Amino acid sequence: MNFILKANTKTYGIKKQKKERFFETFASKVAHATGSTAAFLIAFAIVVTWGICGPVFNYSETWQLVINTGTTIITFLMVFLIQKSQNKDSLAMQLKLNELLASSKLASNRLVDIEDLTEDEMLIINRYYSKLNELAKKERALHESHSLDEAKEGHQYKIRLNKPKNSKRSVTKKTQNPKKT
Repeated sequence: MNFILKANTKTYGIKKQKKERFFETFASKVAHATGSTAAFLIAFAIVVTWGICGPVFNYSETWQLVINTGTTIITFLMVFLIQKSQNKDSLAMQLKLNELLASSKLASNRLVDIEDLTEDEMLIINRYYSKLNELAKKERALHESHSLDEAKEGHQYKIRLNKPKNSKRSVTKKTQNPKKT
């Protein structure tokens, strides 16, 4: 009996996944299609046709109701389709950013899943970035990057990396003829 229950749960899970995947695919395709030039031209043609039909129907309430009802229904449904598509795109983007943060040695792991923090917590982290911005402005180096955890230490470390250790060696390197081996 336990096996049957697990099998039924798995079957239900697969059916649910298929339905969810179908809706995701449908939402993505509809959002993509409705954002196309062709969709705009079709919508524009419908509105122009409706406007031209106004005199034929004496600009009646029914004539007005047709466009109002049609646009309201389409707008209502599109809100959910577009939101579903944007949620998926946003999640994919967030996962990619999390991967970049996790793979960088100098990046702060505090930023992984930062979207789950409150606005006040994000403002605290923003203050750290403001401090990093001040450090970068002092050095006038736009290509320096820093981590939240090691703002000052990382800043000093990168400055040391960019300074030549021995000014005589750097002059010698610059004056050597690259053709000689």
